[in-house]
Amino acid sequence: MTLTLFGRWQTRLFLFATVGVLATLPFALGYIGPGASAQFFWVLLYAALFGLGWDALYTYLQKLRWDRDWPGALQLLAGLWEAVFIVLLLKTVGLFGIDRNLSMSGFLWHYSSIWLAIYLAAHSLMRILFPRSRFRGGQWLF
Repeated sequence: MTLTLFGRWQTRLFLFATVGVLATLPFALGYIGPGASAQFFWVLLYAALFGLGWDALYTYLQKLRWDRDWPGALQLLAGLWEAVFIVLLLKTVGLFGIDRNLSMSGFLWHYSSIWLAIYLAAHSLMRILFPRSRFRGGQWLF
């Protein structure tokens, strides 16, 4: 079964709060990237929050597809678009908690790391930990 909007939201928030935080810790502590900074947690938060809005759009677009499915390749492309969106917002209007001069290489390295970790967890760990959620449209909480 394909994910419902509430299933998408629950999955996104759960994965960003667990896998996303774990993938962000090395960046925030300065082990990877340009240096220790809490800005990486703000990037994670904005990706999660803006993603809730994008999920509504993705659910609508998914209904236009003939099989009403959302293949994994489109999910990876969605991650690319969401990164571009955050960068455009950051450079044009600015985002609270993130310096406009944030290193783009640091941002891209961090964002691609969290997105890949979340993508892999969604397609492996979530199916192992919550095997019945697919029968409820991806919802693991009611």
